[in-house]
Amino acid sequence: MARMPLNVVILAAGQGKRMNSDRPKVLHTLAGRPLLAHVIDCARALDATRICVVYGHGGEQVPQAMAGGDLAFVLQEPQLGTGHALSLALPCLSDAPVTLVLYGDVPLVRPDTLRPLIAAADNGVAVLTAELNDASGYGRIMRSAQGTLSGIVEERDASVEQRAITEVNTGLMALPTRRLAGWMKRLTNDNAQQEYYLPDVVKLALQDKVRVTALKTAESSQILGVNSRGDLAQLERIYQRQYAEQLLEQGVGIADPVRIDVRGSLTCGRDVWIDVNCVFEGTVTLGDRSIVGPNCVLRNVSVGADTRVEALCYMEDSAIGERCNIGPFARLRPGAHLAERVHLGNFVEVKASDVGAGTKANHLTYIGDTTVGENVNFGAGTIVCNYDGGNKHRTIIEDDVFIGSDTQLVAPVTVRKGATIGAGTTITREVPPGVLALSRVSQTIIEGWQRPKKKGS
Repeated sequence: MARMPLNVVILAAGQGKRMNSDRPKVLHTLAGRPLLAHVIDCARALDATRICVVYGHGGEQVPQAMAGGDLAFVLQEPQLGTGHALSLALPCLSDAPVTLVLYGDVPLVRPDTLRPLIAAADNGVAVLTAELNDASGYGRIMRSAQGTLSGIVEERDASVEQRAITEVNTGLMALPTRRLAGWMKRLTNDNAQQEYYLPDVVKLALQDKVRVTALKTAESSQILGVNSRGDLAQLERIYQRQYAEQLLEQGVGIADPVRIDVRGSLTCGRDVWIDVNCVFEGTVTLGDRSIVGPNCVLRNVSVGADTRVEALCYMEDSAIGERCNIGPFARLRPGAHLAERVHLGNFVEVKASDVGAGTKANHLTYIGDTTVGENVNFGAGTIVCNYDGGNKHRTIIEDDVFIGSDTQLVAPVTVRKGATIGAGTTITREVPPGVLALSRVSQTIIEGWQRPKKKGS
């Protein structure tokens, strides 16, 4: 069934003085993405007809960072309150019957929480409330003897008795679009902050005999806003714990749910195991029965089935095949593509290279801008010298090549199938198939030589 057309206005003009930052508050990141991005995602999930972002502090940083074809941006300057902000958005709205108001610094609210709010606003006003142990900073919900919403009082304007109320206004509201223009004209700034409060719309609706519904959310964490670095850190931990719980429900093994960070999306197959202090950024996929050891960072990486990533590996923009063994202390830079059964050991770095099946580089090796065949063996200390100081050059290593320790391959160069390179060799020309290539200086022994001593010793 088609959903009712909907406008969404996201109020995102606040400066966030307590953040002590030059960056607009809504551009500070939660789980690796701007706070505002989470709210926009929520609006999109509701299939909004129009999404209007009201911004203010930070100049054009907000529209530049969040530009999208389905978004409209309106500048609020000066900032005269939430009601003033909504009034500026009116020209952007469609004739959808309901307009939903969200906040750019309230990033954890979910579409499933908002859909009942939208439905309750059919021919009326719907306000989302929450019960908080510490209600400081929030407007208080006033209810009649019958339990219906009778008003909202901002904290600065509340009496001592009213401040004792623990049911608060979250600020999230669904309103009848056709009444907004009239209500915005009737708002006044007769209050402690001399601002036009959007919650005063409730009073106007009651005056006009329009139905007002207050819906209380069962999860108060969804309505928490960000006003300080401490708030942001608190929301980060809530987000990460919730994400970890979702993974656990899917059958993912996690050593410690409070020591995992997902800053993007993490898709896991069956029987995946994740050890402590791992960070997953961007889009990460872990195949069936894959294992990620402790203290690893994976950014935009796919890991094949039955692959083991040992401790302290750093990987970005890479793809790892099935049944590989990576690390510990390995690094995959952008463009690293490993086929199945590849082994990369400690202090091995691969960049912009395709590595064939069964290839091994177990110690202290750099492979850059290289096409590596199958079943190649890299000895410890092998370096592909791909950069001449101005340009990168390509190296080709064909199947079944054995490279001895402390070898330098000076690109561009090709090593043909089945060749062997002796330890300590510098390769500057093509190596034919099946040969042994060496470049060693003759060893010299000087009898009676004395090691220099420090002066005065």
